[in-house]
Amino acid sequence: MNKGNEIIEELKTVLTGKTLDALVPPIVFIFANGLYGINWASILAICSAVLIGIARLVLRQTWKYAFGGLIGVSVAAGFSYIAGNAANYYIPKIIGSVAFIVAAGTSLIIKKPLAAWVSHLSRGWDLNWFWRSDVRPAYTEVTIFWTLFFALRLFIQLFLFLRGDVAGLFLVN
Repeated sequence: MNKGNEIIEELKTVLTGKTLDALVPPIVFIFANGLYGINWASILAICSAVLIGIARLVLRQTWKYAFGGLIGVSVAAGFSYIAGNAANYYIPKIIGSVAFIVAAGTSLIIKKPLAAWVSHLSRGWDLNWFWRSDVRPAYTEVTIFWTLFFALRLFIQLFLFLRGDVAGLFLVN
């Protein structure tokens, strides 16, 4: 398969998969906030999530990601609407970063790296395989990398949040 076909296949995956459910509402929020303010941005972001869910149902695709997205968008929009601050839309993402860092750090302390748990869930392999002394170090390294990545991301998120940089928060997230 040539590079062009690979790119087209990857775009199809993004545009038809759960990634679209996660990308569209924040994009709608950012543009609507710039054009119409927080009230309309919140309403339009929620409406976009509802439309994605309806499209998933009509196309007989799984709707669980769209439903989860609707809940997430509603909470995020609620944070920004109640506070009257568009940057508050990203509070759930900031909380998520903190939770991930805590979970990853805890998993490292108990010597059951988070990357192994994620791999277990995605691959379905026997969990004991991941704890083997010849396998666990690789998953430990990945978990350390993830932890450092999310710590850096959290630092940037907080910096942008305190500045009220909604566009920057969108790009980081």
